[in-house]
Amino acid sequence: MTRIAWLPEPPKHVEKARLFAAVTQVAGGGRALSPWAISFRTWPETSARAQDCLIRAKRQSRSPWGRALKLAFLKGRYNYARRFFSAHTDHIALCWQGLTGTRRAVMLGAQDAGAARLFAELSPLPGHLTLDPKGVNAEGSVPQDPEFYDAVIADHDRLAQLKSQFQARAPRRADVGQSDGAAPDAPYIFVPLQVPDDSQMILFSGWVGSVSGFIAALADASAALPEGWHLRIKEHPSAKASFTDQINAAMTAGARIVLDNQTDSFAQLAGAKAVLTVNSSMGLQAMFWDKPVITTGQAFYALPGVAQHTGDAGALQKALQDAMSLRFDADLRARFLTWLATCYYIPTGDPDAMTSRIASRLQGDL
Repeated sequence: MTRIAWLPEPPKHVEKARLFAAVTQVAGGGRALSPWAISFRTWPETSARAQDCLIRAKRQSRSPWGRALKLAFLKGRYNYARRFFSAHTDHIALCWQGLTGTRRAVMLGAQDAGAARLFAELSPLPGHLTLDPKGVNAEGSVPQDPEFYDAVIADHDRLAQLKSQFQARAPRRADVGQSDGAAPDAPYIFVPLQVPDDSQMILFSGWVGSVSGFIAALADASAALPEGWHLRIKEHPSAKASFTDQINAAMTAGARIVLDNQTDSFAQLAGAKAVLTVNSSMGLQAMFWDKPVITTGQAFYALPGVAQHTGDAGALQKALQDAMSLRFDADLRARFLTWLATCYYIPTGDPDAMTSRIASRLQGDL
C-alpha cells in the first residue's frame, strides 16, 4: 500500500496542512518526517546534491563559517532522506514547493532513493492548489508543446466563473494599497512587480536577474514604446523591500514609466493594453481578461501563442516597439486555461474532484 511521508509545515499554514491531510487520506496513511533529523552516512551523490541546494538557498550566508555550517546541515538532511526512503520504498515524498534549501535536499534524497515525489504549491487560480509529481512553477509538469492542448475542449463558462473569483492580494505595506480607481485614458502596459526573494525570482528570473534588474531593463526598453504609451508599474503588496526610489529615479531620468502603488491591481490589469512580467502569477491571470502577456523570465505559461517570451533586452525592446500589434492565439489560450482548471490544479472546494485528482497524482499522472 502506498503511504505518504511529508515534511511538516508550521501550524499557522492551515491550507497547507489541509492539503497534506487530504493527500494522506487518499493514499491510505502516512507519517510526518522529522524537520531536523540528519544522518552522517554519506552517499556518492551527497556532496554534489548539498552544494546544489546551497546555491539555491533563499538565505545566503556571507560568512564562510555560516556557509560551511549550512552545507553540512544540507548534507545531513540529504543523507537522512536518502536513508529513510531507501528503507521505506512504499512511501511517496511530499513537501511544499521543494525548490530550495533543506526541502530540496529532502526531495533529492527521496529521488535518488527511487521514491516517487509530490510537490505542493499555491495556484494562480482562486480555490485551487498545485500538486505535481515533477516540481512546481517552471520545473513542473505543465506540457510546453502547444499541440498537447489540441484535444482539450475550451470551457468558457468555467473560465468566466473563475474570472469572477479573482481578488487583489491584501497589502502588507502602508505605501501599497488596493483602492478603487479608474484606468487612465493613455494606453499603457501593466507591470506587476514580484517579491524579490521569492523562488520565482531567485531561480527563474532569467536575463534580468532580479527585481532591480527588471526595473532597469524596463527603464531602458520603455523608450521603444509607441508615442503616448507608458509602462505602469505596481510594487508587490507583500514585498518587504521597496523599489520606489529606483523607479522614481528612472522616471526622473526620462523613462516612460508611471508608478501606481495604490490602484487595485486587477483594475490596473483590466485597463491595460497588455501585461509585462518576469514570471508573475498575474501574467497567467491577465489571460482571463484577454490581455497579451509578455514575460522576461522562465514561466510555465509562456507557451508560443499563449504568451510572448522575451529572452534578452533586444527582444523586450522589440516587443514594446510593437505594442500596438501584440497578439495571442485566443483558442489555444482558452484550451490551455481550461486544462489547468479542469485537469491540472487541485480544486479545494470540490471534494470529489479534489479526491480524484489527488488519486491521479499518487499514480504519477496528471
